[in-house]
Amino acid sequence: MNKHVHSIIETVNVQLEAIELEEVTSLRKAKKAINLLKGIMQDLKAKLTDYKFKSEEEEICFFKECKPQLFSKLIYYSEIYKIETKRPTGSDTAQKNYILKELDRIKDYFDKNLDFYQYYRTERTHLDRYYFLRVEPDIDLTVDCFYFERDNNFSTSFDFKVSKILANEMLRIYLNAELNKLEKQPEADLDNSRFPRIKHTWTGTKTELVELIYAIYAKGSINYGNIDIKELVDYFCIVFNTDAGEFYRIYLNIRNRKDSRTIYLDSLRDNLNKKMDDDDNR
Repeated sequence: MNKHVHSIIETVNVQLEAIELEEVTSLRKAKKAINLLKGIMQDLKAKLTDYKFKSEEEEICFFKECKPQLFSKLIYYSEIYKIETKRPTGSDTAQKNYILKELDRIKDYFDKNLDFYQYYRTERTHLDRYYFLRVEPDIDLTVDCFYFERDNNFSTSFDFKVSKILANEMLRIYLNAELNKLEKQPEADLDNSRFPRIKHTWTGTKTELVELIYAIYAKGSINYGNIDIKELVDYFCIVFNTDAGEFYRIYLNIRNRKDSRTIYLDSLRDNLNKKMDDDDNR
């Protein structure tokens, strides 16, 4: 089951990236993504109806890692849709205040669930049987009120909290990016004299671009590492005539990969080795 879900996650990430490229407004992106993810979750729920986990470990893995990877995206896009439909259309100041209030709301959720957040982020496991098995919860555990109306076969006492945490991390990135847009210096004012006059366009995916940029950033290959990640992303986007989108969220998705987190870098290495082998054989 969990291998099947990982395969679904990889497919969904590709589909979501296509939506990001196809649609212009956040509302249209969110609406399309919600429809996609609702169908995926319904299919997964139906599949689980007739499935019996082979062990407690498999069930824990499903509800602690697999399901939240999908459910968090549904929560994330639902939150964006709600935020954007209520977003003021007035001055930049009004929009900034609105976004700051949403960020405060996210912080409030983290503060209220700090103990569980620390448990989850430090990869502890000693309470997993209470949190991620489909059993009646200990009354002393803090569960969300919706828990008592949940589908017993498709939920545990804390898998929603994991999904909410992951969604809030992505949402915080989105909201901070929106703040940056409001505060960003107009592109016309940028000194473009240091960039090439003839621009060549990046034709890979946004995910591949972000993976490459973060690798260069981690290695410290530009300015001996003395450059901010956002500045480096902006530089690459101008040079290669592209847009990295919500690169922090894309990086978060890359970090959450289960098999290989460096798919694009691995392919670069393989292709370079193949080219050198081909050149050697000429």
